[in-house]
Amino acid sequence: MEIVCLDLEGVLVPEIWIAFAEETGIPELRKTTRDEPDYDKLMKYRLNILKEHGLGLKEIQETISKIDPIPGAKEFLDKLRELTQVIIISDTFSQFAGPLMKKLGYPTIFCNSLVVADNGEITDFKMRCEKSKYTTVKALQSIGYDTIASGDSHNDLGMIQASKAGFLFKSTDTIKAEYPDIPAFETYDELYDAIKEAIEA
Repeated sequence: MEIVCLDLEGVLVPEIWIAFAEETGIPELRKTTRDEPDYDKLMKYRLNILKEHGLGLKEIQETISKIDPIPGAKEFLDKLRELTQVIIISDTFSQFAGPLMKKLGYPTIFCNSLVVADNGEITDFKMRCEKSKYTTVKALQSIGYDTIASGDSHNDLGMIQASKAGFLFKSTDTIKAEYPDIPAFETYDELYDAIKEAIEA
């Protein structure tokens, strides 16, 4: 029994923090897991910047409401869910993901949560578990699933490498060069065909 595990940002929807950086004109917020492999360090960096500029959850959610899935993402996801079970495993937060899941047709997502003060300030974040993507894939394997994983960033490599089959999707040239053994694709049709082949193998 196979289950497909997909990253969210960069794979199905644009990067939330990049969109927010553009909206606010704060270039430092463009940094993502493609640039900083240490997610804890990255989030603390982001929260400090938000605090400096007096920005909170409301402002980020306003930006998210304007974000649409990457063209073709919903159709790819619908087609994939007809083929097999799919879970989105993301390091984003439930407070960010809701509106995006609606636009994607409410797929299952495993993600983290933010700690938000009464005034809307994001004071902290709670990770669902350590190395959440890798840990989730190993847990699924422990209950009898063969996992097939795809993502674009450093924090996806654990689940990609631990799976029966794994693929980079719309990744950076740097990551692709560092991991030449991982097949890399740029279109949803290519990714769908690779997943289908892995299921049938």
